[in-house]
Amino acid sequence: MTASLFFKDMVKYPDAVLKSGGLMGESRGRKSNEQTLVRTIVILIRNSTWRCGKLEKSIVQHLHKRVQNFGKTEVSVKEIMLSLNITGEKKDECLDALRRLEKRNIVRITPL
Repeated sequence: MTASLFFKDMVKYPDAVLKSGGLMGESRGRKSNEQTLVRTIVILIRNSTWRCGKLEKSIVQHLHKRVQNFGKTEVSVKEIMLSLNITGEKKDECLDALRRLEKRNIVRITPL
């Protein structure tokens, strides 16, 4: 079955709709994941940028300056994107960079 199933097809063939991912499952995906990541807080664990890229270094530098100046260890992802002037396609790169930093135990990402 293709993704162009109508409601009457869903009633006739419910198993086929479930196996193909369904009509409702197609609307979810990357957008909802990005929105939940934007509503999270990033906490700096270590000020280490060894083997990091340019964007990752700028994120860690922003977090470190924030901790030094204000004493607050938590910064929202939205604020990081605004302060580094990240828009459009660079948002995906920024979110990927945050995931890589979390994987290396440099930052911790927690939901609001």
